[in-house]
Amino acid sequence: MIVAAVLLLLAVAIFLRSKAPPEAARLLPESDGIIYINLKPIRGFFHKGLKPPQRVPEYQQFVDATGIDWERDLDQAAIALHRMPDPNGPNGPVAYSLVLVGKLTGKRLNSWLEAHATSRENYAGKTIYNIPSEDRTVRVAQIGYDMVAVSNTPTPEQIHSIIDRHRAAALPFAGSTLLSRHYHDVPLLALAWGVGQIGLPFSERGAISIFGFTLPLESGSTIVASVTPTLHLAGALRLKVEEIAPDDQTAASQAASLATLVTMARGFTAPLAANPPNNALKELLRTAEVTQKRDRVVVTATVTPALFTADENSSADSGNHSGPDASK
Repeated sequence: MIVAAVLLLLAVAIFLRSKAPPEAARLLPESDGIIYINLKPIRGFFHKGLKPPQRVPEYQQFVDATGIDWERDLDQAAIALHRMPDPNGPNGPVAYSLVLVGKLTGKRLNSWLEAHATSRENYAGKTIYNIPSEDRTVRVAQIGYDMVAVSNTPTPEQIHSIIDRHRAAALPFAGSTLLSRHYHDVPLLALAWGVGQIGLPFSERGAISIFGFTLPLESGSTIVASVTPTLHLAGALRLKVEEIAPDDQTAASQAASLATLVTMARGFTAPLAANPPNNALKELLRTAEVTQKRDRVVVTATVTPALFTADENSSADSGNHSGPDASK
């Protein structure tokens, strides 16, 4: 009887943990937006034919000194977006706090941080390294055997919060107010997702611009975005962006504007030459659908990783059939 009770409690604990946000996201401080990426499965989708980018000398020096290659060793990234009161300040319109998970920690990283830090702070048993970057300070701390916390906010409050939350990380539903309020809107099995004012990095003068298109959304809009594998189409990814509008009427107006914008974008991109980036953009727009339900505007689209990783030479050759001006 006791064994059965223990097994039941264990099953309940596992179930609750499966419904809980990832630990890296739960450690993030209070913020205006959250973005989470699980890179392990994403690498599985994109690894075929995907060439590693050419390393700049500074990054190669970091790899040589620490043994850490972000493209290989970073497994998860959780990012908190903090709106800055002065968009013209050193942080621009948004500052960041990050929790990075993977094969990142160790003595070599410690040595690199020691060499580049201008000052250090000991907080709750963790060493926070203060590293100058342009006109701001980037704070870095190794908070676990596979976790690194980073923040470039004006004060150390945010990285202190990450360290404090790390000590209570066993609680499956701990986390920021934003995470508690909107994580239930994130689809199950999402490889990457964002909640809150995630348009902040793409906002300019109060508008959100992506791929050169200005979206009829305010930068402060509450948005839930996600990337999930599709069940009906093997190897494809489903992109979903859901905006929570102030009311039903606003949602209807924005849905109509977005649908018009998608139609226009299809026409603008039709003449583009055939290559992986252009093919991916065209496929994204071809499959895009805009719907509205009450106060929510939902945009969905499907894209296959093969469009990103196709051989550029063969794509370019196929594009040449359109004529000598096809690449313009």
